[in-house]
Amino acid sequence: MSPKNKDLDIKVEYVTRVEGHGNIVVDVKSGNIEKCEFHVVESPRFFEGMLRDRSIFEAQHITSRICGICSCGHTLASIQGAEDALGFKPSEQTIKLRKVLLDYEFLDSHLLHIYLLAAPDALGAPSFVPLIKTHNAVVRRALRMKKTCNDVCDILVGRHVHPISSIVGGFTKLPRPKDLDAMIDLFEGIRKDMEETVALASKLKFPEFYRETEYLGLVSDDEEYPLLSGDIGSTDGRRFAKKDYREATNEFVDPRSSAKFTKLSRESYMVGALARFNLNSNKLHPKAKKAAKDLGFKAPDYNPYMNTVAQVVEVVHCYEHALDILRDLRKKGINYSEELVVGVNEKGHIPVKAGNGVAAVEVPRGILFHNYEIDEKGLIK
Repeated sequence: MSPKNKDLDIKVEYVTRVEGHGNIVVDVKSGNIEKCEFHVVESPRFFEGMLRDRSIFEAQHITSRICGICSCGHTLASIQGAEDALGFKPSEQTIKLRKVLLDYEFLDSHLLHIYLLAAPDALGAPSFVPLIKTHNAVVRRALRMKKTCNDVCDILVGRHVHPISSIVGGFTKLPRPKDLDAMIDLFEGIRKDMEETVALASKLKFPEFYRETEYLGLVSDDEEYPLLSGDIGSTDGRRFAKKDYREATNEFVDPRSSAKFTKLSRESYMVGALARFNLNSNKLHPKAKKAAKDLGFKAPDYNPYMNTVAQVVEVVHCYEHALDILRDLRKKGINYSEELVVGVNEKGHIPVKAGNGVAAVEVPRGILFHNYEIDEKGLIK
């Protein structure tokens, strides 16, 4: 039978090397593709139900469990949504430390994807495991960098998954001078590894594919690359305040997937590293800009495979940005009067009132939106 007349029924029920669970279904009749679908098959988890009637001050410890690799991002989104509902403005010092925490998460997640999920394809290996023999130095570098990032997070918030000390209002434990020194030294210890990561990216080969689409990410009038907060921006020129996130997401249900779909100006849009790069590349750290230039990578780029290269550029940005903040805090000193005791919120540190709060936070794979409505006792409705 010639390919033009061939019938195929393809069902891949476990897609490997993706962060999540998915199936692929392809139907070919007489050589023509009649169906080509990607199904997300994860079960509902009912976090909204778990949060109902719980204190807003407990929310971040629950919502961090939505995702282990993005637990810091969910923690920060939950905290900032709670603070928005309560009308509380965190201190500049708190915001800086939160930015370091988010930088850590980007480093941790991006390095995982670059080395363990993307690199095997580009280096001609079926998975990460064979690279142990063929590219041992690459594997050791990946594990060394990931351990270093985890150690930094342990120092900053108590552990690297589901942070403990970051709460509504600030931190229950602030880093001491020796902690700041330790985090700076840990990061400086992988500087050569960071340079080698950029060098590796220059050797990776990706399919040449071009499809112009709409990209969404956080945007800001500030000069800083927006990750912790901002408005919602589109490469098609649209912009929304965080409270209007539903106008940007327009979620709808499709029977082929348990995950919801979204659309804005076109049939779909892309989020994540490439979207952020296309929207905000002019705000990257100077060394990240240099990395992009060395890689011949510039915005706008419409090849979705280049998302991995965008991740490499963001790795450089977050690494340098976190170091800059830590050095600044070490130089100026930490204000330890801002350190909160456990249970401080229940003791009236932040006045409780009824309200509605929204937070929009970038995490490695896109934007998190946390929206809370609370009653006069601070219980989530």
